[in-house]
This record gives sequence, structure tokens and C-alpha cells, in this order.
Amino acid sequence: MRKRQEEYQWAVYAPGVPKKIQYDKAKDLPRDAKIPLERPMGIFLSIKEAISQLGLGEEKHSQVCLYVCIGSVKDYVMEHWHEDGFFGYQFLNGSNPVLIEQCKEIPEKFPVTEQMVGPFLGPITSLQQEVKKGNIYLVDYEMLGGIKANPEAGHEYLEAPICLLYASPMNQLLPIAIQITQHPGPESPIFLPSDSQCDWRLAKMWVRNADVQVHQLVSHLLRTHLFGEIFGIATLRRLASAHPIFKLLMPHVKYTLHINVIARELLISEGGIFDQAFSSGGTATVEVLQRGLERATYESMCLPDNLAARGVEKILNYYFRDDAQKIWQAINKFTENIVDLYYENDASVQSDTELQAWVKEIFTEGLLAKQSSGFPSSFHSKTELIKFLTMVIFTCSGQHSSVNVGQFDWGSCVQNYPSMMGKPAPTKKDQVTEADIADTLPKGIKKIQVIATTYLLSQPAPFNTKLGTYVEERFTELVARAHITDFQKALLHIEQEITKRNQNLSPPYTYLLPSLIDNSVAV
Repeated sequence: MRKRQEEYQWAVYAPGVPKKIQYDKAKDLPRDAKIPLERPMGIFLSIKEAISQLGLGEEKHSQVCLYVCIGSVKDYVMEHWHEDGFFGYQFLNGSNPVLIEQCKEIPEKFPVTEQMVGPFLGPITSLQQEVKKGNIYLVDYEMLGGIKANPEAGHEYLEAPICLLYASPMNQLLPIAIQITQHPGPESPIFLPSDSQCDWRLAKMWVRNADVQVHQLVSHLLRTHLFGEIFGIATLRRLASAHPIFKLLMPHVKYTLHINVIARELLISEGGIFDQAFSSGGTATVEVLQRGLERATYESMCLPDNLAARGVEKILNYYFRDDAQKIWQAINKFTENIVDLYYENDASVQSDTELQAWVKEIFTEGLLAKQSSGFPSSFHSKTELIKFLTMVIFTCSGQHSSVNVGQFDWGSCVQNYPSMMGKPAPTKKDQVTEADIADTLPKGIKKIQVIATTYLLSQPAPFNTKLGTYVEERFTELVARAHITDFQKALLHIEQEITKRNQNLSPPYTYLLPSLIDNSVAV
């Protein structure tokens, strides 16, 4: 452990952002932390390599979607991206299905009236009635408010929209009002489905642009990659190899350090692809991460608590929620079995000095000792330990899969995934033209770079093991091995259930199929 504490040390990435491993170059990582590859990891994450694989030479700029939308979900996206029902569907089952929440009252900063949205709700109801019934939902990108886009890369425009949605009797989730900024007024109109087609379409694109930023930096980078790095560093520094929790967690934090160091070298480095082609590149990246950490509570990282807090337990067709709950429950039962095997009672948890040092280091170094996060800094019971371990494993496996695997499906069509906006948001209605929309969307090499990036990030890990596969066999006890077998059987049952359900879905929701979930954040 002392040797590991020397090899794996905490370092500051930026103020207000989780600490990272001290290495800035992948070549300097300890051997055990490196992904064993025949080719350098830099080639695996090469944008040029991806552009070549996709056949996206510069002469094909205008035909990008034609060349890459070749698959059931990608075809579906290309055909339906402009539809209101599909726009709403993505908040449930797209690449970022973790933001939508039930609207219990209309925010003052979003002065939507009955007169505005009543026509979209039907003649025998009202906005307040639908709010009381729990049929009105909200997506608010307030964390982007006031952040400036990256002007050095030609990105001048970044907004923080608010979108109101209605769960209709036809089982569709439909957008019914969009305000592109956080500040209502004459220069920030509320756009409606009854507005001109160009007005409404561009308003939805501004929502999608904000979603891209929050998805990549918060839902994906911060809440899976950087948290996975926190868990991994603390595990290597504070738990001995013989410790049962070390044995349990190592498969779920393995290789995350390598992929994160490479990402900081190639993707989110100064002048890297994120700076070049995303609105929140440059100095905005750190600001978004800081705000993301401020909002990252223990409740929000624990799936059942998160779903309850967002009030989305009953909304229909929320396949992410349904599948994620099954994965969470399987992990929870597995961790409960392992904890029960090695800890006789609460006192044995309290007296485990390595375990207490581990959780404290996660809180102090990873969460920067933010009391408001609600993260524990110590364990008092087996129940607390089981929940925390479930959160760690789910974050590094199922949660990462849900926001990572489908990126190319949803991002290969730029109209659906505008990473940056080339013109300011409209301040008046009835002035947007089709030419304005075309000028607003990314084009040329930036368009290709974003498509190539989503392609790279959606690829299987270069050295992956699916959830529940423990190649190194760290546990030697027969009972522990039996628990692993039970876990694998539970995952196989979930796989069969999801596969059966997907036979009747178009498009299918596959991102939480256990066979597609990696044990760790390794891509």
C-alpha cells in the first residue's frame, strides 16, 4: 500500500473540479494502470483515424449524414430528428437520459401561461390540471447560464434553455414551450409548437446544443469518468490487495486512469477537439465542470434516489429507467452478498480502518470535502457500505454505458447533435429562415470532427470485460465465487428480458444490455 501511495498520488486539475492522478502523460503511468494494447492508445482515440474509418474525406462534407447514418438507430435519427415526439423521446432514452424531471410548478423565470400552451393539451384540461396530474416535465440547463463560449475557436454563442414537456394521452413526451435563455423578457421570447416551423425548429436546436454540452462534460465526463478516477485512486491508495473491497472494486476501476489521462491529452486538452468543435470548449469547460460538481450530490449519484427526486418513476416508455433499475438491483444484491460474507455486523464495518480511510479520501480529495454534496466521509453500518459500493460499481459500469454507448447513434446527424452554434439565438419571432438554421449548425471540418468524436467514444473499450466478468479471479473463497456466479445469472436474465422487450420497439433501447456494459470506464 505504501508503494501504491507513492505511485498513485492526487493532483489538482482545476480549482473546484475533482482531483486527478498526478500523471499528465499516459507513458508515465505505472504499468498496472496501462491498458495492454498492441497499438498506442493515442491511435485508438485519433480523430484522423476515425475520419478515415468513416470515409469522411473533406470532399464529402456536404454528405456526412448520408455516409454515417447506416444502422437501425442512426437511420431512425436521420429520419425523425425534426419531429416533436422524437425530440421528447431523447430526454428519456437518448444519449443523456438523466436530466428530465417532473414539473411541480411553473418556474417564475419561465412564465408559460395557459393561453400559450393550452391548445397543445386538449380542450378538456388545463396546464395547472396537468401539472397536478404529474404530466408536465421540465428540462432546465441553468448550469450553463452566464458561461461564455470559446471565442478563440470561433464559438461565440452558448445559451441555457428551459424546455417544458407534456406526457400526452397518446404516450408521447412532447415539447410545448422553449425559452432559450434563463431571463424572460421581450428579447427572450417563449417559443411554441404553433410558431413558424423555422422558429420552432431552431428553438429545439438550441435545446439540443445545450444538451450536448451538459451530456459530454457533466453526465459523461464528470459523473462517470472523473468519478471513476476518484474511486480508482482511493482504492489503490487505501485498500490492501487482500482486502475484500479491493477485490470487489478493482475490476470496476481498472484502466480508467489510462483512458482519462489520454482524454486529457487528446480530447479536452488546450486546443484539443473539444476546444475546437464544442460550444463549451476552452475556459467554459472548467466552468461547466465546476458547476457540475457543485450539483453532484450523493442522492443524485444513487439511481433510486435520483429517480425519486426527479419524479420520473411513472412516466411511460422510459427504458433507461427500467433497465437501469434492474442493473442497479443486481449490483446491489451482489454487493450485499459480498459484504455479508466478510462483515459480521455494523461494528466490523466501523472498525475497518482501511475502509474508513478509503471513503474519507473519496470525500476529501474527490468531492473536495463539500458537505453540501451529502457524500459520506465514514461508514457506520453495513447498509451504508452496501449502498455506497452499489453506487460506485453502477457509476463505473451501467451509468457510463447509458451515456456513452449511444453517442454515435444520436450524434452522427449534426442536426440532432449541434455541438456549436454559428449564429446568436433569435430574440424575436417570425424572423428565422431556413438559411439561418443552416448557418447556425456546425459545418465543414468542425462537423466532421464532432461526428468522428462521437464515433470514437462509442466504440467498445480496447480491452474490455463485460459487467460481471472477473478475469483475474481475485476471490478464492468458494462462497464468494458462488456469489459471482449468481450475479452473472441475474445479468443474463436481465439480458433476456431487455432483448424480448426490444423486439417490439423501434428504435430498440440497447445501451443497458449487460453484454454491452463494460465492468469499468475504459473508453
